[in-house]
Amino acid sequence: MSVIAPLLPENAPFSPLQRAWLDGFLAGLLGDDTAPDPSSPGLTRGSLETASDGRVEPGHDEKREVDFAAAEAAVPEDFPWHDPGLSLDVRLALAAGRPPARRLMAAMAQTDCGQCGYDCRTYAEAIASGAEPSITRCAPGGKATSRMLKELLAEVAGPAAATAVPAAASPVLPPVAPRAAEEPFAARLREARPLNRPGSEKDTRLVVLETGSDAARFEVGDSLGVVARNCPELVGAIIARLGAAPDTAVLSPDGIERPLFEALSEACEIRVPSDQAIEVLSSRAHDIDESRVLQAMAEGYPGAGPDDADLLDLLESFPSARPPLSELVSALAPLQPRLYSISSSPCHVEGEVHLTVAAVRYEKRARRRTGVASTFLCDRVPPGEAVSVYVKPGEGFRLPAPERAMIMIGPGTGVAPFRAFLQERQAIGAPGKNWLFFGNPRRQTDFLFEEELSLWHRGGLLTRLDTAFSRDQEHKIYVQHRLLDNAAELWAWLEDGAHLYVCGDALRMARDVDRGLVYIVAKEGRMEPAAAKAYLARLAAEGRYQKDVY
Repeated sequence: MSVIAPLLPENAPFSPLQRAWLDGFLAGLLGDDTAPDPSSPGLTRGSLETASDGRVEPGHDEKREVDFAAAEAAVPEDFPWHDPGLSLDVRLALAAGRPPARRLMAAMAQTDCGQCGYDCRTYAEAIASGAEPSITRCAPGGKATSRMLKELLAEVAGPAAATAVPAAASPVLPPVAPRAAEEPFAARLREARPLNRPGSEKDTRLVVLETGSDAARFEVGDSLGVVARNCPELVGAIIARLGAAPDTAVLSPDGIERPLFEALSEACEIRVPSDQAIEVLSSRAHDIDESRVLQAMAEGYPGAGPDDADLLDLLESFPSARPPLSELVSALAPLQPRLYSISSSPCHVEGEVHLTVAAVRYEKRARRRTGVASTFLCDRVPPGEAVSVYVKPGEGFRLPAPERAMIMIGPGTGVAPFRAFLQERQAIGAPGKNWLFFGNPRRQTDFLFEEELSLWHRGGLLTRLDTAFSRDQEHKIYVQHRLLDNAAELWAWLEDGAHLYVCGDALRMARDVDRGLVYIVAKEGRMEPAAAKAYLARLAAEGRYQKDVY
């Protein structure tokens, strides 16, 4: 007797890979009772055939050969750890038992920011294959990522690694080259206009770059890579501490010989020294205690050496560590471009691109610290000067169809891409509803783009504008609280097909927003938290829940 095996419902909380496995299991359990016994020595790969829907079912012709690699490739691989809102421990737990390249991927920051020259998956594959020797390229992950990559690589290389994962589960990956960045082009700085009012503790700028007609085209949702230079005062202080001449020829990390000042300004990451550079300092330190502390820092021991140390901190804290100049400079990581979400639409204004940049400045150990690219754009590039930039496509962060509603959650500079989204929708006359959640410390001083947003709200382009100014009352209020205040309507929008977008801080804001959304979906949809998480996962798989977080 033949039985038609049931299929899992579409809303079952499983990934495509889990769904395919369970469908196959049910087919084998409840299918044709004449199916061959899997333990039978006569069963071969050719005794199964692939159904048209991608499931594997008992074959009618046991001599027919099937391309199992193609059948398995038809089921997209899931990456449940690929969420920057998850902690490192959770990401690693989700990747447990996977091939080494996937566990390495789980150690990345999961932002796919492109600063390393890859995305998270291809960077991990390149490290696993041996094509990429550096494990310090993940700027958002910082030391935590590089330390974990070092531990995972040691584990894979150890004697237990051979039995940790079956050989079949760890395919040999071909070398993967870094993803080529878009061709850089010169853009001229027109202005870096303050967006905060006097009295604010923040300094956020609208940076307007003139691109000209021959520059690379971009779409809303893309990012702009800025090829910045290091602070000249910091470079000068490092050279003075080294007791060297600025024009001394040295070998840069890219293998090119440059004058020392130029190398440290344009080619080296001096804000976060690489583990390799710290090891060079350790090996050349004459004081044994300094050498030991530096080595502990290179190996990632918590509490070793000064925290958040730049190259000048290390040279000041460990005066006996003075390696040959080229040996030290070449061991530094290359200076990577910094990425900013584009906050203008080419349909709204041609020949220029806008960025929303928060200038990073703070004091530490009695010295002023600054962000590399933010203060480069806000303080050091005069109007009219050329800046080298390139467009990084944001394939996973795109506008929905014009008639679709969208919900945008973007506190602080996270509002940047949503300004571009709204400009685009206004320019093309998109009829879809638009709802923006914005937050910052104080309404009086920190309501970025207040005039534009208020005008769009009054004119109907913004159907709803909900704000959260955390310091304007005794108890702090953030965007996730505003989501909860509007839970019923937000759920109604989602059920009606709205697309959901989040932009901003990955470590705190995006994680809190995600928790709030799980609560809202569970409460309003009357479902368990696990089902609510599956609901959001399905939105993400359908392209209806997109994040641009950093």
